[in-house]
Amino acid sequence: MSAKKNLSAKNIETTLVSAGRDKKFTLGSVNAVIQRASSLVFNTVAEKKHATQNRANGELFYGRRGTLTHFSFQEAMVELEGGAGCALYPCGAAAVSNAILSFVSCGDHILVAGSAYEPTQDFAEKVLRKLGVNTTYFPASIGENLGSLMQPNTKVVFLEAPGSITMEMPDIPAMVRAVRAVSPDVVIMIDNTWAAGILFKALEFDIDISIQAGTKYIIGHSDAMIGTAVSNARCWEQLREHSYLMGQMVDADTAYVASRGLRTLGIRLRQHEESSIRVAQWLETRPEVAVVNHPALPGSKGHAFWKRDFTGSCGLFSFVLKQRLTSAQMADYLDHFEHFSMAYSWGGFESLVLANQPEEIQAIRPAETVDFSGTLVRLHIGLEHCEDLIADLELAFGRITAKP
Repeated sequence: MSAKKNLSAKNIETTLVSAGRDKKFTLGSVNAVIQRASSLVFNTVAEKKHATQNRANGELFYGRRGTLTHFSFQEAMVELEGGAGCALYPCGAAAVSNAILSFVSCGDHILVAGSAYEPTQDFAEKVLRKLGVNTTYFPASIGENLGSLMQPNTKVVFLEAPGSITMEMPDIPAMVRAVRAVSPDVVIMIDNTWAAGILFKALEFDIDISIQAGTKYIIGHSDAMIGTAVSNARCWEQLREHSYLMGQMVDADTAYVASRGLRTLGIRLRQHEESSIRVAQWLETRPEVAVVNHPALPGSKGHAFWKRDFTGSCGLFSFVLKQRLTSAQMADYLDHFEHFSMAYSWGGFESLVLANQPEEIQAIRPAETVDFSGTLVRLHIGLEHCEDLIADLELAFGRITAKP
């Protein structure tokens, strides 16, 4: 839906609490109502005509176009990210794939960050390739040279910051300038999930579409899935209508849970950031650790870009061990954590851990060679007390050294 202009005078914490809570959505309650509907009834022909003419602009028309619950969340996202409209999807991967599909045709070419989320790469290779859309991947370090990879038929440039798993931060403004210098009309998108859409204001950097897996920090409790794509005015109508034609929508209950998640997002992100930096700094002191990949740490790749362009960080980062764990060491390391759960995704209140061998990372790095030989461990630092998490990690290091 389309929404009112961003109220830039507000601080982000205030906007997170107030956005999307207009009385037309709350009907007298604190939160937006949960309006579950497929059919929406018109009392007169005139009402039906009005709804049809305004169906793309927040007028109740048909359940797939949205209800008051959806409109409330969409308006909040537009205000937070400063766009012209927000499309909703059942998960982050659907937001990525449908946003790209909205702007490509057979014979087109796209550029994709070589450190992008693995399902994004799989979509390009297993779906877009069948549709006659070719993909070129680029390294995070390419910066102002990205324009050299542009082709006459390049329609979409897809960024991600920081890189998935390895967490390197690219020079986003340099990339955008390079693309615009070659073709101002190319659609630039970014997977902005790590920044939760608020730590990096993508549309202010001349990016057209900011995509999130709201499953992560917006939902915040690991109990629902949603994807969002906030677009500028230039791309909004096409994104909205193509996504609608491809049947993209979410149920009202999930939209409600996402709206509710926004209200505590600011305070949760601050705690995730504080705790993750504390744990990351501790890891830097450990003799078992070769390098810590956390954009907020001076030693992390692209730290200067993060410091310049982002207003904060979150709970997700990784580190590389000096040794490559054996299968037995890997199992013993991962199987016995007390406070870290082993699971995919991230962004919830709980701490998570996963590990990858260097060759597994290399398999999803089509544009560059990995520069480490030890096992990589990815952590999401949740809302538990830091000292408990550090103690858990310390015991895990002991398990590595105890098992040959």
